[in-house]
Amino acid sequence: MSETVQHWIDGAATSGASTRTADVFDPATGEVSRQVVLAEPSDVEAAVASAKKAFPAWRDTSLAKRTQVLFKFRELLNDRAPELAAIITAEHGKVVSDAAGEVARGQEVVEFACGIPHLLKGGFTENASTNVDVHSVRQPLGVTAVISPFNFPAMVPMWFFPVAIATGNTVVLKPSEKDPSASLFIAQLWKEAGLPDGVFTVLQGDKVAVDGLLDHPDVASVSFVGSTPIAKYVYERGTAAGKRVQALGGAKNHMVVLPDADLDLAADQAVNAGFGSAGERCMAISALVAVGGIADELVAKIADRAGKIRTGDGRRSCDMGPLVTKVHRDKVASYIDVAAADGADVVVDGRTITPDADGSGFFLGPTLLDRVPTTSRAYTEEIFGPVLSVLRVESYTDAVDMINANPYGNGVAIFTNDGGAARRFANEVTVGMIGINVPVPVPMAYYSFGGWKNSLFGDTHAHGAEGVHFFTRGKVVTTRWLDPSHAGLNLGFPTNA
Repeated sequence: MSETVQHWIDGAATSGASTRTADVFDPATGEVSRQVVLAEPSDVEAAVASAKKAFPAWRDTSLAKRTQVLFKFRELLNDRAPELAAIITAEHGKVVSDAAGEVARGQEVVEFACGIPHLLKGGFTENASTNVDVHSVRQPLGVTAVISPFNFPAMVPMWFFPVAIATGNTVVLKPSEKDPSASLFIAQLWKEAGLPDGVFTVLQGDKVAVDGLLDHPDVASVSFVGSTPIAKYVYERGTAAGKRVQALGGAKNHMVVLPDADLDLAADQAVNAGFGSAGERCMAISALVAVGGIADELVAKIADRAGKIRTGDGRRSCDMGPLVTKVHRDKVASYIDVAAADGADVVVDGRTITPDADGSGFFLGPTLLDRVPTTSRAYTEEIFGPVLSVLRVESYTDAVDMINANPYGNGVAIFTNDGGAARRFANEVTVGMIGINVPVPVPMAYYSFGGWKNSLFGDTHAHGAEGVHFFTRGKVVTTRWLDPSHAGLNLGFPTNA
């Protein structure tokens, strides 16, 4: 991998007109590992122009040939997944096994998109009127932009671009400048798979690149994942420019534990969901709601497990890696002070750990807070780090009321052995993705991912059927043929090419 991470335009790496760069860190050591170029407005123009030029030919490429490219990309990604996971760990910090899991979950969407011929089938009505037939089709939008966050540099882009490409669009990906190298690796795989130049473009950059894509008249749609304030900004600016926008925002995911639950299972899963990937997941559990008199026992079990987690360099035999930058690490750690000042008990303090790493990485160990007031910023704000807050309530109704009053509605989980309570919870809670004895309910690729309330701006979720609809638009054709005709004789075997 080059010491300078570049754009990918017209099927090749290039620095374009970029004169600005940003540092890319190794979070485990705290050292600058490389630079990434930051796009200038002319780079935005070049990226979009390349994608626009490639669109007509790719749109008219047969579904059979498109899926051949997708299948080839899938095979290449399977073969080289360990390389991609290592790149993610080096720039994001998550442990290698977690990075490999990220690649695997992204690959699910690639495999879903391989079935695009079936998903693009329209409807047909013969003799809707006398000698008149009607059929419907779905067609691609054109140039589509994907603006992705730092926490999943491979998986989140793969929520969008396989479906966009499979449906006949071209894609301009703007990855996070914090961990940009995975995007170039993916671009190289697409080229090796036979994807025509310009169908997949990578535009490195910061706000200049984001605003350029949001404002550009040749960009038809924008897909975004990030914090709620930025998601709202992207949605409002993109729609004002006439674009179709899906902007997935932040979260405050709750895990409700009822008195009848298996507390050992609940403790295991609270630790897994709260501290996996150092809590840098939009689906991480950050608020555990203990119902009734189980809180003391449950907190003790979680504290015991949290104390055994090995934190260190993700390339070593550790359970949890560093946070992505020092600025983010310090911001997350500040919430521990906030919670304590607001009266919460700091049961496990991640600021005191000694990580298994060289240098001064951006480490914060698992942190467990108990009796967190709902008025504390440690509860009301998205922390996005390895900090798990325990809130105590008396009843199931109190738990549901707390969740439904929260402005976020991304994911939620309930742990119980009562099927009736679980069914009632799934019906009553105002959250987009629900787990029953499953702490991180990220749906499979053939379902759609997305939350409610301030966790989503726009009407369409990612991947699944909603993703296909987002990247296409419907057309209905009404036909009358007055005279029969034929194409002559051809005794060759018919093909679908």
